Amino acid sequence: MGQCYGKNISVVEDDTIVVVGGDTSVNHPQAPSTSTEVNGGVNVPSVKNTPAHSSSNSPWRSPYPHGIGSPLPAGVSPSPARSSRSTPRRFFRRPFPPPSPAKHIKASLAKRQGQAKPKEGPIPEEGAEVERQLDKSFGYAKNFGAKYELGKEVGRGHFGHTCSAKGKKGELKGQQVAVKIISKAKMTTPISIEDVRREVKILKALSGHKNLIRFHDACEDANNVYVIMELCEGGELLDRILSRGGRYTEEDAKVIIVQILSVVAFCHLQGVVHRDLKPENFLFTTRDEDAPMKLIDFGLSDFIRPDERLNDIVGSAYYVAPEVLHRSYSLEGDIWSIGVITYILLCGSRPFWARTESGIFRAVLRADPNFDDSPWPAVSAEAKDFVKRLLNKDHRKRMTAAQALTHPWLRDDNRPVPLDILIYKLVKSFFRATPLKRAALKCLSKALTEDELVYLRIQFRLLEPNKDGRVSLDNFRTALMRNATDAMKESRVPDILIAMEPLSYKKLDFEEFCAAAISTYQLEALEGWEQVASTAFEYFEQEANRVISVEELAREMNLGPTAHSILSDWIRKSDGKLSFLGYTKFLHGVTIRSSNTRHQ
Repeated sequence: MGQCYGKNISVVEDDTIVVVGGDTSVNHPQAPSTSTEVNGGVNVPSVKNTPAHSSSNSPWRSPYPHGIGSPLPAGVSPSPARSSRSTPRRFFRRPFPPPSPAKHIKASLAKRQGQAKPKEGPIPEEGAEVERQLDKSFGYAKNFGAKYELGKEVGRGHFGHTCSAKGKKGELKGQQVAVKIISKAKMTTPISIEDVRREVKILKALSGHKNLIRFHDACEDANNVYVIMELCEGGELLDRILSRGGRYTEEDAKVIIVQILSVVAFCHLQGVVHRDLKPENFLFTTRDEDAPMKLIDFGLSDFIRPDERLNDIVGSAYYVAPEVLHRSYSLEGDIWSIGVITYILLCGSRPFWARTESGIFRAVLRADPNFDDSPWPAVSAEAKDFVKRLLNKDHRKRMTAAQALTHPWLRDDNRPVPLDILIYKLVKSFFRATPLKRAALKCLSKALTEDELVYLRIQFRLLEPNKDGRVSLDNFRTALMRNATDAMKESRVPDILIAMEPLSYKKLDFEEFCAAAISTYQLEALEGWEQVASTAFEYFEQEANRVISVEELAREMNLGPTAHSILSDWIRKSDGKLSFLGYTKFLHGVTIRSSNTRHQ
């Protein structure tokens, strides 16, 4: 498989120890490394979390010809950051290469896994004292040996290994299971202990989806924690990608992506973000070609409240979202990872490539995926649009997992679409908005394309409207509770209903629901956004546009006097009403920070 790569960008490569996705590897440009990660079922060693190399043994070949030392494509000059290493300080405002986007990731993951810097580790006596202070008692059953008979090892990872096993008694008697054995000796930090505790908690709390690995039990003894799960014997999705030479047909790719989106939408509704979605973490139940997949490995997952943003750095280099690198992310980070997987399925190459993790992170932040080289010209326009709407660097413009299932590329009227927590967030914001903002959104909803209305109709039906065709807070509450698991309670997702109290005194028909449940940011990602916005503005001119002062507009948008000079450009001089530019800007607002930046 050749490599597709995006814009030509300069990267600073370095040979460093990097920990990504739970594995530790020393990366050198000349030496590819392989790793075997612990999974909930059968595992096959694979090349991952490592740079690609010009080697016939690598499943991901380097785009650079053999014998060429430069990592840059032909015709691209060396990075200024490289040449500045030998340049006197006085000639440059920034005399050294810009900080590596991998630095804080390395530091965060090293802290998480208890890695000490070279020559800075504690003396043995002190280290032993710290070790004794850690509480490694999890409160799990201590009768693992009496309940299960261990079989052969099927995988090995950073903290332990996975074995097959057979139940000796109880409901699992005679049944084959997978046992993830996590060594307590390797839990050297409070964070690593909490990761294990949270993984088991999430597996226990999540239940009821056919594409989710089934949790059975958790045990412990003095040396290990044992996580007993469903045994999947069909191998990893990565194995099947490689066995096909890296490419799936569009129809075969759809089968895979629908399963991924379905289980991720379920997790997101429950308030669980996976944070390590990649082909290695999807296992097939059997070797059959049409066997269903199961999502595994919640070791990096976390509970997340509806309006919460996370800042700890976890994941796998090729699949990590830009906002994760910026340390402020939510559920949308998982959607980016699905976009990377889809890109790989359709063309056999990664959308963001470099020789080291540091280079990969730069590509994720700065480069655009390549949709020009083969096989993309032969890929349908719907498939390309689907991938682009998942790999949008602005997380606000990405589709949710539930929305993606209604995209024209995947749409199937016979396939159920899950309830989307996004509509709860948007409706909450709608009722907190000013009357002018709500009027602007109503005009926008009248201009929606049929493709966008499909998703909204499905979500409205899931709320089970009353006989009068309208929905109230009770409908939102009932629909949410119908889908609740223990995970939803743990992540406090139902708390969003408290913020939707205004619905207690109001009911929404479908037209009003559309106005409340649309995202301007997502619509801006559409190729036809200009036409949608133009049509919406015509409605706004007829129904809601009125004379407004700069001061009033600033209050409407909760902005201070520093923004007045910008807002004045949004108001027509001829009649004192919002212009088309003003209307589109007003729809999603401007923060004080961005307005100040523009003013300067």
